[in-house]
Amino acid sequence: MSLVDRLLRRVPVPAGAVGALAPQEDVLAVAQLREGHLVATRLGLWTPGASGPARVPWHLISKAGWKGSTLTLVVAEETGHASTAVLLADVERRSYLLSEPRRLPEVVQARVTASIRSAYHRDLPGGGAWFVQRKIPGVDGIVLQVRADPGTDADVVADVAAAVADHLPSGF
Repeated sequence: MSLVDRLLRRVPVPAGAVGALAPQEDVLAVAQLREGHLVATRLGLWTPGASGPARVPWHLISKAGWKGSTLTLVVAEETGHASTAVLLADVERRSYLLSEPRRLPEVVQARVTASIRSAYHRDLPGGGAWFVQRKIPGVDGIVLQVRADPGTDADVVADVAAAVADHLPSGF
């Protein structure tokens, strides 16, 4: 690492560990895996994949946990919208065995936690849903995300999510 990088606290990125970084997508931490790297940036976590590295945005990581030398993520995807609420579904649990974790687990935990402004669970007929207000890097305001519990009727969740979103102040 050069003196300039150390003074500016730049984290070196191993070759092939990320795709094209967005403008101002600062690298915050890097961890070595047995095969590849995880790279945390201001916009998300770059993970290795069969078709090359891909960024998982912080607002699509529902849960992150660190135990022993394993980082586990629950990754969600957007399934639709109900008024201004974004509907999510957890689609994948990913586990990464880190051979050199360095600061990455702490950065992941901090970024996922910092994106959440409020979270509450609401019981609904046949199940329930999490209502999470999140700040998304590069987006003005707060976004309401609604993630249904498994087995909860999607139409019920969408109706309640729309009603909640319609009662929130504009640009909250």
